[in-house]
Amino acid sequence: MGDWIYRYASFLETKTSELNDEKKLTDNLLYQMLPRTVAEQLKGNKTVSAETFEEVTIYFSDIVGFTSISAASTPMQIVELLNTLYSTFDGRIDTYDVYKVETIGDAYMVASGLPERNGDKHVEEIATMSIDLLTAVKQVNVPIPIENDCLQMRIGIHTGPCVAGVVGIKMPRYCLFGDTVNTASRMESTSQALKIHISKATRDKLVLTGRYFISTRGELDIKVCLISCHIH
Repeated sequence: MGDWIYRYASFLETKTSELNDEKKLTDNLLYQMLPRTVAEQLKGNKTVSAETFEEVTIYFSDIVGFTSISAASTPMQIVELLNTLYSTFDGRIDTYDVYKVETIGDAYMVASGLPERNGDKHVEEIATMSIDLLTAVKQVNVPIPIENDCLQMRIGIHTGPCVAGVVGIKMPRYCLFGDTVNTASRMESTSQALKIHISKATRDKLVLTGRYFISTRGELDIKVCLISCHIH
């Protein structure tokens, strides 16, 4: 009987260790999909309320000519290309106080100043990260032949208020809403290849730091933001 109890206790200890390891893996995966604070609330069956952030900085980027690249490639090649690109980006952004919101096709979206507020740091965090990613994209090994032998990316940044909250039940997503998101997207869509296009709101914040070279692009009809610039 004593021998049986010992074997059973050993079995329980092994199973408990395995369950703890599985829980850690599950938690790590969940924390990659949602902010940790939000994930903890959902795990506790709590309702996650939408939150207003007075000021954040939002980054958008996409690949120039992605439609043409897709037309000349197989689906597997596109998956390999995007996986290589985003894996490179994901490794780089860990250095900064930013939160990766999502990827949609070739679009990459990052924000700073949420879900944890960081004072005025969000502008510099996104600006420096953008310069870093612009350098990184030139070093990505492209598995398919493309023009100029390297990917060309355009980037857009805008600073302002937004609302963030969890949307959905079966596959909940942490989403951002408001004109700041729309303007950041417009900054990206009207940007140029291998350029970082910033709004006046972002420019005004960066000028105060004195650590960035900013060139004025002129006036563009972007509905919300007329004055735009490039940072280097």
